[in-house]
Amino acid sequence: MNIFLVLILVVLLIIVATVKFKVHPVFSLVVAALVAGVLLGLEPNTVTKTITDGFGKTLSSIGLIIAFGTVIGIFLERTGSTRIIADVILRAIGIKRAPLGMNATGFVISIPVFCDSGFIILSSLNKALAKKTGLSLIFLAVSLATGLYAAHVFVPPTPGPLAAAAVLEADLALVMLWGLAVAIPVSLVGYLWARFIGARTKKKDGEQETAPVKTEEVGVPEIEVGAVSAFLPLAMPILLIALKSIVNYPTYPLGKGLIFGLLDFLGNPTIALLIGVILAFNISWKVSLKEKYEWVVTALKDAGIIILITGAGGAFGNVLRVMDIASFIDLDSGMLQGGILISFAIAALLKTAQGSSTVAIVTTAAIMAPLLSSLGLDSSMGRVSTVLAVGAGAMTVSHINDSYFWVVSQFSGMNVKTALKSFTMATFFQGITGLLIILALQTFFG
Repeated sequence: MNIFLVLILVVLLIIVATVKFKVHPVFSLVVAALVAGVLLGLEPNTVTKTITDGFGKTLSSIGLIIAFGTVIGIFLERTGSTRIIADVILRAIGIKRAPLGMNATGFVISIPVFCDSGFIILSSLNKALAKKTGLSLIFLAVSLATGLYAAHVFVPPTPGPLAAAAVLEADLALVMLWGLAVAIPVSLVGYLWARFIGARTKKKDGEQETAPVKTEEVGVPEIEVGAVSAFLPLAMPILLIALKSIVNYPTYPLGKGLIFGLLDFLGNPTIALLIGVILAFNISWKVSLKEKYEWVVTALKDAGIIILITGAGGAFGNVLRVMDIASFIDLDSGMLQGGILISFAIAALLKTAQGSSTVAIVTTAAIMAPLLSSLGLDSSMGRVSTVLAVGAGAMTVSHINDSYFWVVSQFSGMNVKTALKSFTMATFFQGITGLLIILALQTFFG
């Protein structure tokens, strides 16, 4: 059967099953893998073995990393460390630049904390700042939401880019470093759009700028946490992973002695995130063991869903990889920019159609994995660029079928029209900006 037709059919199957019939992505991805394998002529037993092998291989590389990252995130939430991080950033930037401070706060917090949770936690701070500064709540809300969103799709250990790195076999340290380089300007573009649209949606005399929505405050326990302690569970793993990348540079700047061995071990993503977990436990030393245990259980439940989706995406990708799709498609191995555009377009289509950035990232990475060589993207930088292009597509755009859209709108009192005009348009500009930056990086460093 024609390979293009098979790809179109399985992508439509994923979208229809997820959107129309509300089938969980784990099942829609596995069924898509089965259908693709059968339609592409694999023996039934080979299909099942390929699916289980792909599932296991993917999870062996990132399962623990996702779990540890989720635990760090929930401890930062429950101890109030996210608010401390926000206070530190706001003090550094200044209350007069509160929207920029919230954008930066969202960016930092979204690295270990899911963007939905991060926005809910900080929404009360947003409202307080709006009253104190007299600035539009829309300005502050979109600034925060876009900062959270930028890190969510580009910077590991957030599950989406982490999963894409595993499926595409990209160097995780490079994905993290280049992801930060792309995500920072993308985050700032969100802030600039928030500033533009916020100035045009201020309340007129006697008129509500948004639909009033009552929301519950998210409480955190009264725990005294210092600023350094609050940042450490997040900053230390990133630092260790970056150092591992530096010492493993082809010229081996520190040689291959004791320091190399130590940093190479500690910078392994699994070990680095485990150290982050230990540091997270440290900030909660006043919390009872029973309560901490409950936090860990909650985190692992959240992580389990992401891990299963990631594994299912790996299974889907393994079926496509075994069939050597690239051999069926006449592609020019020099079309680097075309490969980046294809990655972006598929992810954007999936994101717009079914709403979940993580599902869009995992599915697109699985589709692109067997095509990297044919597209000239099988180099180290090419794989990193593909991961980031998928992330850029998966943020273009957030609208009414995305749960994050509703979190942002409802916790900021926006009606649907206002949210589409402000937040959805911001994600469009962010995605396009990300794509342009990635194309430039691939041109100069690929």
